[in-house]
Amino acid sequence: MSPKATGVSKRKVSQPRMGRPPRNGDGGAEPGANRDALLAAARLEFARHGFAGARVGRICEQADTNVRMVYHYFGSKSGLYIAVLEAAMADLRAAELKLDVDVTEPLVGLLQLFDFIHDHFDANPQLISLLSAENLMQARYLKQSGVIPAMSSPVPKLIQTLVKRGVADGTVRKSVDPLRLYVMMVALSYFHLSNAPTLSAIFDEDLTREPWRERQRRDARQMIERFLRVG
Repeated sequence: MSPKATGVSKRKVSQPRMGRPPRNGDGGAEPGANRDALLAAARLEFARHGFAGARVGRICEQADTNVRMVYHYFGSKSGLYIAVLEAAMADLRAAELKLDVDVTEPLVGLLQLFDFIHDHFDANPQLISLLSAENLMQARYLKQSGVIPAMSSPVPKLIQTLVKRGVADGTVRKSVDPLRLYVMMVALSYFHLSNAPTLSAIFDEDLTREPWRERQRRDARQMIERFLRVG
């Protein structure tokens, strides 16, 4: 039967142009909604599979969007990965900078900073996976971020302010280097989590159990306090 007999004419159906996203994201979503969904899905995917093993298709499926949105917002898979790293580090910095150094006693403030760092790592296993993977890659992608160094710079300054005040009032010993102290705090908050599988297997004790982790937190806090105190 011909098109004329049915009253229906053949038309060339226009196909969407790849790489050109809809005006408000995808499928009528609110502006930015796809970006947030992609970041959340990508954080989980990269934490589980690393950069090489992560699949953009799985990320898009989990975010309920399409590949065009990845290239629209992030430019590439590596751009998305860097954005995930930046968001993860921003969350950590937000926890660290909760301190009001103007009203907090120096030693108390430094111990509170350790509490923020330790609790944040403990509550964010994805961050542990992301940082461990990035270390294996020699910080290849983190080095490409101009945001992470800038967001990190206030932390040593915050520590330096508290240390100076503590030295002045006699509660904190002299010669405490802010960066070394911060690295020490991170090490005591990170190592037992990033290496829990191997340590648990070697010593036949589950380091992920809540009682073990709580005792480690208390011991680590005491180590920091004794390191900082005068006398």
